[in-house]
Amino acid sequence: MPGSRPRATLLAAGAAALSLSLTLAACSSDSADPSDSSAGKAAAPHAGGRLTFALGSDPICVDPHQAATNDAVYAARGLVDSLTDQDAATGRIAPWLATSWDIAKDASEFTFHLRAGATFSDGTPVDAAAVKANFDAVVKLGAKSIFGSGYLSGYRGTEVVDAHTARVTFDHPNAQFLQATSTTTLGLLSTGTLKRSAESLCAGPLIGSGPFELASYTPGKSVELVKRADYTGGSTLWKHSGPAYLDRIIFKVVPESGIRTGSLESGQLDAVSGVAPQDEAGLKSQGAKLLSRSNPGVPVALSVNTSRPQAGDIAVRRALEVAIDRQEVVDTVLSPSYHPATSSLSSTTDGYQDNSKLLAHDTAAAGRILDAAGWQPGPGGIRTKNGVKLDLKVILAPNFGPNQSVLELVQQQVKKAGIGLTLKVLSIADYQVAQKSGDYDLSWGNGTRADPDILRTAFSSKLLNLSHIDDPQLQSLLDAQAATADPAKRATIVAQAQRRVLEQAYQIPVFEMTSVYALGSKVHDITLGSSSQAQFHDAWLS
Repeated sequence: MPGSRPRATLLAAGAAALSLSLTLAACSSDSADPSDSSAGKAAAPHAGGRLTFALGSDPICVDPHQAATNDAVYAARGLVDSLTDQDAATGRIAPWLATSWDIAKDASEFTFHLRAGATFSDGTPVDAAAVKANFDAVVKLGAKSIFGSGYLSGYRGTEVVDAHTARVTFDHPNAQFLQATSTTTLGLLSTGTLKRSAESLCAGPLIGSGPFELASYTPGKSVELVKRADYTGGSTLWKHSGPAYLDRIIFKVVPESGIRTGSLESGQLDAVSGVAPQDEAGLKSQGAKLLSRSNPGVPVALSVNTSRPQAGDIAVRRALEVAIDRQEVVDTVLSPSYHPATSSLSSTTDGYQDNSKLLAHDTAAAGRILDAAGWQPGPGGIRTKNGVKLDLKVILAPNFGPNQSVLELVQQQVKKAGIGLTLKVLSIADYQVAQKSGDYDLSWGNGTRADPDILRTAFSSKLLNLSHIDDPQLQSLLDAQAATADPAKRATIVAQAQRRVLEQAYQIPVFEMTSVYALGSKVHDITLGSSSQAQFHDAWLS
């Protein structure tokens, strides 16, 4: 029967794309109803028109299976349907391509019953064989599918029971998998498309199952989608079924937040993502509608490369955790829409537990931790040990405007405890290369997913493991939560995993990310999904 595991208690807060040593911090702030961008509208939705939407960075890869940043997901989401959808308000898993599903008691086997009549944009059927081909392809991508490699870990295979029934099995219980089937990463591409190389898929063309087709992708400039006139069905959570209202969506890459804002105000753009905190009030005063939702997942944080000598020192990491004044960061650089991080999960994530006591700002305590570990005061206020300065290399990308300003403030804060930070601003592509090469002590960013299994994606030694963590106790907790079907028992394990991450300071969380969008007055019914990404099937222009 359709459904999902009951959600653990979810404590709403005011703010929550990838680093966790994966991708990068993106998006920004303010509160609004995520289900309706057009409060007070009188006209009825109608078809037609072209929406121009500004991105803060180049998607780099438009393949849904490989998309790794929020700016990549905006377009990719329109190209593919998923087996299920997730209600952003309740966490309930709802039918989409699958009308119902059956789950084994130990959550190691999932049987999906597919809707008849769904097709890819080339007219071929969306059937059980296509489900198998897609999941097999994601597994084959390995680390190229940053999220998919975790969603399908332990994948044994997919059995085509009949044309409309697919049975997916794992070699161990995999409680997070049902929610994973609602993500863009596990959206369905045509079997013909899947035969091409991973590199070619990043640039397109792509044949997908969604309400839009990829018209073009020009790296560094734009992604264009066109409506599928023959599209049928859709998620049961959408306001209407069948073809989308919009004829075309043009995603323009506009890295400078001021230019995005100015272009919206002048009418050159219809909507923008990544509104800078300092622009919120001005946009409101100009009549723009702000649409926002807190991001679940991993907060914006410094993720540690434990293979490096200084970052590998737990005393250095713990001192960093308490040397940062998170409230000052929010008050000084961000806006009231943001909130200080209080755990290794954002407070809008299933299973979140408040660990703010572990993160309480205390410069004197940071100094005592370093004293006990042999780090002595040195020249210029930076501590030394055995003649080596305590200076950590931090890599970051500029796709979220305040990134550098936040880290410059953090740099000042931790220096009071004798810790030096050297900031290195990189392009998104170079950032990802640096992560893989390990040429850094700390990487800056966040990760978005509406399931606490994102902790496993970020910190499991069995997956990508950019942090080079070797912690059997943490690994046992991460494996156990993924294998526990009972929601209450899983929440208990997730709570223990969060605390372990902070006690070992594998991640130094700073603030929770919120996605915020500004929409022109003629834009209606852009909605936000469970991961706070913009969705366009119901959107229309007046």
